[in-house]
Amino acid sequence: MRLLVFGTGEYYQRFKKWLAKEAIAALIDNSPVKQHTIMDGHEVLSPQEGLAKEYDAVIIMSFHVKAMKKQLIELGADEENIYHFYDLRRLVTLNKQDIAYYGIPGREPWDDGEKGIALLSTDLALGGTAIALFQMARVLKKRGYPVLIASMMDGPLRKQVELYGIPVVIDPNLQLATMRETGWVSGFSLILCNSVGYYFFLTERNLKIPVIWWLHDSSFFYDGVDKEMLRRIPQENLTVLSVGPVPEQAIHETVPELAVGRLLYGVEDCAGSEERKEICRQEGEAEKTCFVTVGHIEERKGQDILLRAVRMLDESAREKAVFYLVGQDTSLLAERIKEQARDSSGVTVTGPVDREELGKILSRADVMVCPSREDPMPTVAAEAMMYGVPCILSDAVGTAAYIQDGDGLVFENENAQELSAKIKWCVEHRDRLGQMGKNARRIYEQHFSMDVFEENLARVIGAFM
Repeated sequence: MRLLVFGTGEYYQRFKKWLAKEAIAALIDNSPVKQHTIMDGHEVLSPQEGLAKEYDAVIIMSFHVKAMKKQLIELGADEENIYHFYDLRRLVTLNKQDIAYYGIPGREPWDDGEKGIALLSTDLALGGTAIALFQMARVLKKRGYPVLIASMMDGPLRKQVELYGIPVVIDPNLQLATMRETGWVSGFSLILCNSVGYYFFLTERNLKIPVIWWLHDSSFFYDGVDKEMLRRIPQENLTVLSVGPVPEQAIHETVPELAVGRLLYGVEDCAGSEERKEICRQEGEAEKTCFVTVGHIEERKGQDILLRAVRMLDESAREKAVFYLVGQDTSLLAERIKEQARDSSGVTVTGPVDREELGKILSRADVMVCPSREDPMPTVAAEAMMYGVPCILSDAVGTAAYIQDGDGLVFENENAQELSAKIKWCVEHRDRLGQMGKNARRIYEQHFSMDVFEENLARVIGAFM
């Protein structure tokens, strides 16, 4: 088949290994910066130019499926010929990729005769979902369970996993293979799959091996999922758990009868001393209220809503506040945000930071803002509360379900005016943020601490091991 590949960012890099060079009719991208450059031996074209080529199918390499599919159809593409990277198995042959083993004697993941628990991740990046799985592995190891982490792709988190003596398998075949086709998992007594990204893996499996499916995903991440295939996943010996109400609602939109339990993640306590506010403060900022938002700059995370809210502040409030937008800043929205931020006094776009730097940023923050249009249970909100930093949350953020008056502030999703009013209240009542932060810390201890997570996880695992 001749394929048009729509999107040349993160997910193209993840999945391009499955595409033969000669099968690609063209790479297409909406970014004018990428258009008419050469990538992997192909010229990157605009969608209009790409659709003028001869092709059999278009593969969308992004989670922004709805918008990109709509764009393709408006440009004349046949809807039946538009696929998502989740659909790659329909279009390509599973030519097995090499598997890498770390911290494992020999070349079999579990060849010592001791059956254990395999935790399967989509990646080993430093995002919240992968870190939540790492924390789970640490707890299980601490409690004496033989545990291994496997991932579709390598990443910086692997080094931390290895430091704790936890074996790692990097198996790129997990992107396209079913459980039955993944022979090495057959030696485990329990499999845990992290996120909806494993839905195809679960469609064909050994029903004798119990599986836990731990969901972290909002409905946005289901846009590219084959709904009929999702409904066909065998529910026998399958336990589905959600990190909160948002992922539960998302899967129930497709499989309403599916039983879904609750397992919140745990966040390690590294807040340290309460003497934290003045470290890393910029000159002249000590008397200003410091607001921080953390996450990839994209429409789903709502940084544009925050910027609109900041612009609505009166001059007095803006002079008493600073705003830091932390996270990946290479998207088209990020470019617009950065351009607008140049004209907004007190707004700084930092770009991505490592975990150590993020800790410093949270240490100096007065308020965490999560303006997301949808966000299941962002770990940065739990981390902020761990540092005693109160949060302003959109009511579309899963963490908002745990916030009561006096613990933090919640505003109506996409309502920039209401968010602006919440920000202004924090500026004008800075003296009350300390107590609010203590209340936020209590929420962390009650719901997101490692002790609570370990207790909840022990109950879940105890039913199998």
